[in-house]
Amino acid sequence: MPGTRRQRLADVPPGAENPLQFALSQRDKSTISLVEQAIKHKQVLLAFQPVMQARSTDKVAFYEGLIRVLDSTGLVIPAGEFMGTIENTELGRQLDTLALGLGLRALHENPDLRLAINMSARSIGYRQWNRTLDRWLRRDDTIAERLILEITESSAMLVPELVVDFMDRLQIEGICFAMDDFGAGYTALRYFKDFYFDILKIDGQFIQGIASDTDNQALTAALVSIARHFDMLTVAEFVETQEDADTLIRLGVDCLQGYHFAAATTRPHWLRAAETEKVM
Repeated sequence: MPGTRRQRLADVPPGAENPLQFALSQRDKSTISLVEQAIKHKQVLLAFQPVMQARSTDKVAFYEGLIRVLDSTGLVIPAGEFMGTIENTELGRQLDTLALGLGLRALHENPDLRLAINMSARSIGYRQWNRTLDRWLRRDDTIAERLILEITESSAMLVPELVVDFMDRLQIEGICFAMDDFGAGYTALRYFKDFYFDILKIDGQFIQGIASDTDNQALTAALVSIARHFDMLTVAEFVETQEDADTLIRLGVDCLQGYHFAAATTRPHWLRAAETEKVM
Protein backbone atom coordinates (compact mmCIF):
# COMPACT_ATOMS: atom_id res chain seq x y z
CA MET A 1 0.00 0.00 0.00
CA PRO A 2 1.46 3.41 -0.92
CA GLY A 3 2.85 5.45 1.94
CA THR A 4 1.85 8.95 2.89
CA ARG A 5 2.78 11.87 0.65
CA ARG A 6 5.44 12.89 3.18
CA GLN A 7 6.92 9.39 3.11
CA ARG A 8 6.91 9.30 -0.69
CA LEU A 9 8.72 12.67 -0.82
CA ALA A 10 11.24 11.42 1.73
CA ASP A 11 12.02 8.48 -0.59
CA VAL A 12 13.23 10.80 -3.37
CA PRO A 13 16.98 10.18 -3.87
CA PRO A 14 19.33 12.98 -2.75
CA GLY A 15 19.80 15.57 -5.51
CA ALA A 16 16.60 14.56 -7.29
CA GLU A 17 13.67 16.96 -7.66
CA ASN A 18 10.62 16.21 -5.60
CA PRO A 19 7.22 16.66 -7.30
CA LEU A 20 6.79 20.21 -5.97
CA GLN A 21 10.23 21.27 -7.16
CA PHE A 22 9.54 19.70 -10.53
CA ALA A 23 6.21 21.52 -10.86
CA LEU A 24 7.81 24.86 -9.96
CA SER A 25 10.64 24.24 -12.39
CA GLN A 26 8.21 23.47 -15.22
CA ARG A 27 6.17 26.58 -14.40
CA ASP A 28 9.29 28.76 -14.53
CA LYS A 29 10.34 27.23 -17.85
CA SER A 30 6.88 27.91 -19.26
CA THR A 31 7.00 31.52 -18.03
CA ILE A 32 10.45 32.08 -19.52
CA SER A 33 9.32 30.63 -22.83
CA LEU A 34 6.26 32.88 -22.85
CA VAL A 35 8.32 36.02 -22.25
CA GLU A 36 11.00 34.96 -24.76
CA GLN A 37 8.40 34.60 -27.50
CA ALA A 38 6.70 37.88 -26.58
CA ILE A 39 10.02 39.74 -26.74
CA LYS A 40 11.05 38.03 -29.98
CA HIS A 41 7.83 39.02 -31.71
CA LYS A 42 7.51 42.41 -29.94
CA GLN A 43 4.24 41.28 -28.37
CA VAL A 44 4.54 43.71 -25.49
CA LEU A 45 2.62 46.83 -24.53
CA LEU A 46 2.04 49.22 -21.66
CA ALA A 47 -1.03 49.48 -19.46
CA PHE A 48 -1.52 52.97 -18.05
CA GLN A 49 -2.84 53.68 -14.55
CA PRO A 50 -3.48 57.23 -13.33
CA VAL A 51 -1.99 58.56 -10.10
CA MET A 52 -4.44 61.08 -8.64
CA GLN A 53 -3.78 64.27 -6.70
CA ALA A 54 -4.91 63.86 -3.10
CA ARG A 55 -6.00 67.49 -2.76
CA SER A 56 -8.20 67.15 -5.86
CA THR A 57 -8.89 63.48 -6.54
CA ASP A 58 -10.47 64.10 -9.94
CA LYS A 59 -7.15 65.43 -11.29
CA VAL A 60 -4.31 63.23 -12.55
CA ALA A 61 -0.81 63.96 -11.27
CA PHE A 62 0.85 61.51 -13.67
CA TYR A 63 0.41 58.03 -15.10
CA GLU A 64 2.33 54.83 -14.47
CA GLY A 65 3.12 52.65 -17.48
CA LEU A 66 3.01 48.96 -16.53
CA ILE A 67 4.55 46.38 -18.86
CA ARG A 68 2.33 43.64 -20.28
CA VAL A 69 3.09 40.75 -22.61
CA LEU A 70 0.77 38.88 -24.94
CA ASP A 71 0.60 35.10 -25.06
CA SER A 72 0.11 33.10 -28.26
CA THR A 73 -3.68 33.66 -28.13
CA GLY A 74 -3.36 37.42 -27.67
CA LEU A 75 -4.25 37.32 -23.97
CA VAL A 76 -2.71 40.20 -22.01
CA ILE A 77 -0.47 38.92 -19.18
CA PRO A 78 0.30 41.37 -16.30
CA ALA A 79 3.84 41.76 -14.99
CA GLY A 80 3.03 40.07 -11.69
CA GLU A 81 2.68 36.78 -13.55
CA PHE A 82 6.23 36.74 -14.90
CA MET A 83 8.47 39.46 -13.46
CA GLY A 84 9.56 37.47 -10.40
CA THR A 85 10.84 34.70 -12.66
CA ILE A 86 12.73 36.81 -15.19
CA GLU A 87 13.76 39.90 -13.21
CA ASN A 88 17.32 38.68 -12.63
CA THR A 89 17.85 37.41 -16.18
CA GLU A 90 18.75 38.90 -19.56
CA LEU A 91 15.04 38.77 -20.39
CA GLY A 92 14.43 41.21 -17.55
CA ARG A 93 16.86 43.67 -19.08
CA GLN A 94 15.29 43.28 -22.51
CA LEU A 95 11.82 43.82 -21.10
CA ASP A 96 12.97 46.93 -19.21
CA THR A 97 14.33 48.27 -22.50
CA LEU A 98 11.09 47.59 -24.37
CA ALA A 99 9.03 49.20 -21.58
CA LEU A 100 11.25 52.27 -21.68
CA GLY A 101 10.94 52.55 -25.45
CA LEU A 102 7.16 52.28 -25.33
CA GLY A 103 6.97 54.86 -22.55
CA LEU A 104 9.25 57.34 -24.29
CA ARG A 105 7.27 57.02 -27.50
CA ALA A 106 4.05 57.72 -25.58
CA LEU A 107 5.66 60.84 -24.07
CA HIS A 108 6.83 62.00 -27.49
CA GLU A 109 3.39 61.54 -29.04
CA ASN A 110 1.50 63.15 -26.14
CA PRO A 111 3.10 66.47 -25.06
CA ASP A 112 0.78 66.82 -22.03
CA LEU A 113 1.59 63.37 -20.65
CA ARG A 114 3.75 62.79 -17.57
CA LEU A 115 4.67 59.13 -17.20
CA ALA A 116 6.43 56.82 -14.75
CA ILE A 117 8.22 53.77 -16.15
CA ASN A 118 9.46 50.87 -14.01
CA MET A 119 13.02 49.67 -14.22
CA SER A 120 15.35 47.42 -12.26
CA ALA A 121 18.62 48.73 -10.87
CA ARG A 122 20.16 45.86 -12.84
CA SER A 123 19.35 47.75 -16.05
CA ILE A 124 21.44 50.79 -15.13
CA GLY A 125 24.49 49.44 -16.94
CA TYR A 126 22.55 47.69 -19.72
CA ARG A 127 23.78 49.17 -23.00
CA GLN A 128 20.58 48.88 -25.01
CA TRP A 129 18.50 50.45 -22.23
CA ASN A 130 20.84 53.46 -22.11
CA ARG A 131 20.93 53.75 -25.88
CA THR A 132 17.13 53.82 -25.99
CA LEU A 133 16.98 56.59 -23.39
CA ASP A 134 19.72 58.67 -25.05
CA ARG A 135 18.13 58.35 -28.49
CA TRP A 136 14.74 59.65 -27.33
CA LEU A 137 16.23 62.44 -25.20
CA ARG A 138 18.10 63.71 -28.25
CA ARG A 139 14.99 63.42 -30.41
CA ASP A 140 12.63 65.28 -28.05
CA ASP A 141 14.01 67.69 -25.47
CA THR A 142 10.66 67.88 -23.63
CA ILE A 143 10.71 64.22 -22.61
CA ALA A 144 13.16 64.39 -19.70
CA GLU A 145 11.08 66.77 -17.58
CA ARG A 146 8.00 64.54 -18.07
CA LEU A 147 9.70 61.20 -17.39
CA ILE A 148 9.70 59.46 -14.01
CA LEU A 149 11.80 56.33 -13.53
CA GLU A 150 10.53 53.96 -10.83
CA ILE A 151 12.97 51.68 -9.02
CA THR A 152 11.77 49.31 -6.31
CA GLU A 153 13.21 49.67 -2.84
CA SER A 154 14.63 46.12 -2.96
CA SER A 155 16.25 46.71 -6.36
CA ALA A 156 17.80 50.02 -5.28
CA MET A 157 19.40 48.39 -2.26
CA LEU A 158 21.21 45.82 -4.41
CA VAL A 159 23.65 48.45 -5.68
CA PRO A 160 22.97 51.67 -3.73
CA GLU A 161 26.13 53.51 -4.78
CA LEU A 162 25.43 52.77 -8.44
CA VAL A 163 21.83 53.96 -8.10
CA VAL A 164 22.93 57.22 -6.44
CA ASP A 165 25.40 57.97 -9.26
CA PHE A 166 22.83 57.05 -11.92
CA MET A 167 20.23 59.36 -10.38
CA ASP A 168 22.71 62.22 -10.05
CA ARG A 169 23.48 62.04 -13.77
CA LEU A 170 19.88 61.88 -15.00
CA GLN A 171 18.31 64.32 -12.55
CA ILE A 172 20.52 66.99 -14.11
CA GLU A 173 18.64 66.25 -17.35
CA GLY A 174 15.33 66.90 -15.57
CA ILE A 175 14.29 63.25 -15.06
CA CYS A 176 12.53 62.42 -11.79
CA PHE A 177 12.93 59.23 -9.76
CA ALA A 178 10.41 57.31 -7.67
CA MET A 179 11.22 54.67 -5.09
CA ASP A 180 8.55 51.99 -5.45
CA ASP A 181 7.33 49.74 -2.62
CA PHE A 182 8.78 52.06 0.03
CA GLY A 183 8.53 50.57 3.50
CA ALA A 184 8.80 46.97 2.38
CA GLY A 185 11.80 46.68 4.68
CA TYR A 186 14.93 46.74 2.55
CA THR A 187 16.25 50.30 2.81
CA ALA A 188 19.25 50.87 5.02
CA LEU A 189 18.74 54.31 6.55
CA ARG A 190 22.41 55.17 6.12
CA TYR A 191 21.86 55.05 2.34
CA PHE A 192 18.41 56.61 2.29
CA LYS A 193 19.54 60.21 2.80
CA ASP A 194 21.93 59.86 -0.17
CA PHE A 195 19.36 58.64 -2.68
CA TYR A 196 17.49 61.91 -3.35
CA PHE A 197 14.42 60.25 -4.78
CA ASP A 198 11.78 62.75 -5.88
CA ILE A 199 8.82 60.48 -5.12
CA LEU A 200 8.18 57.77 -2.53
CA LYS A 201 5.48 55.22 -3.33
CA ILE A 202 4.31 53.69 -0.05
CA ASP A 203 4.05 49.91 -0.20
CA GLY A 204 0.52 48.58 -0.55
CA GLN A 205 0.78 46.38 2.54
CA PHE A 206 0.34 49.54 4.63
CA ILE A 207 -2.46 50.98 2.49
CA GLN A 208 -5.07 48.26 1.98
CA GLY A 209 -7.67 48.56 4.72
CA ILE A 210 -5.84 51.43 6.39
CA ALA A 211 -9.09 53.13 7.42
CA SER A 212 -9.64 50.44 10.07
CA ASP A 213 -5.99 49.67 10.92
CA THR A 214 -4.52 52.10 13.44
CA ASP A 215 -1.11 50.41 13.31
CA ASN A 216 -0.81 51.00 9.56
CA GLN A 217 -2.07 54.54 10.05
CA ALA A 218 0.80 55.20 12.45
CA LEU A 219 3.35 53.57 10.15
CA THR A 220 2.11 55.45 7.09
CA ALA A 221 2.17 58.74 9.01
CA ALA A 222 5.82 58.01 9.88
CA LEU A 223 6.67 57.27 6.24
CA VAL A 224 4.96 60.49 5.13
CA SER A 225 6.97 62.40 7.76
CA ILE A 226 10.23 60.94 6.44
CA ALA A 227 9.30 61.88 2.87
CA ARG A 228 8.43 65.44 3.87
CA HIS A 229 11.72 65.86 5.68
CA PHE A 230 13.57 64.98 2.48
CA ASP A 231 11.18 67.07 0.32
CA MET A 232 9.76 64.03 -1.49
CA LEU A 233 6.27 63.60 -2.93
CA THR A 234 4.33 60.64 -1.49
CA VAL A 235 2.09 58.23 -3.40
CA ALA A 236 -0.11 55.62 -1.73
CA GLU A 237 -0.51 52.49 -3.84
CA PHE A 238 -3.39 49.97 -3.81
CA VAL A 239 -6.06 52.45 -2.74
CA GLU A 240 -9.26 50.44 -3.13
CA THR A 241 -11.97 52.19 -1.09
CA GLN A 242 -13.17 55.72 -0.41
CA GLU A 243 -12.63 55.18 3.31
CA ASP A 244 -8.98 54.34 2.74
CA ALA A 245 -8.60 57.34 0.42
CA ASP A 246 -10.10 59.68 3.03
CA THR A 247 -7.76 58.32 5.71
CA LEU A 248 -4.70 58.75 3.49
CA ILE A 249 -5.66 62.32 2.64
CA ARG A 250 -6.00 63.05 6.37
CA LEU A 251 -2.53 61.56 6.95
CA GLY A 252 -1.06 63.96 4.41
CA VAL A 253 -0.30 61.66 1.45
CA ASP A 254 0.17 63.71 -1.73
CA CYS A 255 -1.13 61.30 -4.38
CA LEU A 256 -3.35 58.21 -4.56
CA GLN A 257 -3.21 55.25 -6.94
CA GLY A 258 -5.41 52.18 -7.10
CA TYR A 259 -8.56 50.47 -8.32
CA HIS A 260 -10.76 52.91 -6.41
CA PHE A 261 -9.85 55.50 -9.01
CA ALA A 262 -9.03 53.41 -12.08
CA ALA A 263 -7.51 50.12 -13.16
CA ALA A 264 -4.57 50.07 -15.54
CA THR A 265 -5.69 50.06 -19.17
CA THR A 266 -3.95 49.40 -22.46
CA ARG A 267 -6.34 51.88 -24.13
CA PRO A 268 -5.98 55.20 -22.27
CA HIS A 269 -7.98 58.22 -23.37
CA TRP A 270 -5.27 59.57 -25.69
CA LEU A 271 -5.15 56.31 -27.65
CA ARG A 272 -8.94 56.15 -27.88
CA ALA A 273 -8.98 59.74 -29.12
CA ALA A 274 -6.37 58.92 -31.78
CA GLU A 275 -8.43 55.92 -32.91
CA THR A 276 -11.53 58.12 -33.20
CA GLU A 277 -9.67 60.67 -35.30
CA LYS A 278 -8.53 57.94 -37.69
CA VAL A 279 -12.12 56.74 -38.15
CA MET A 280 -13.34 60.30 -38.79
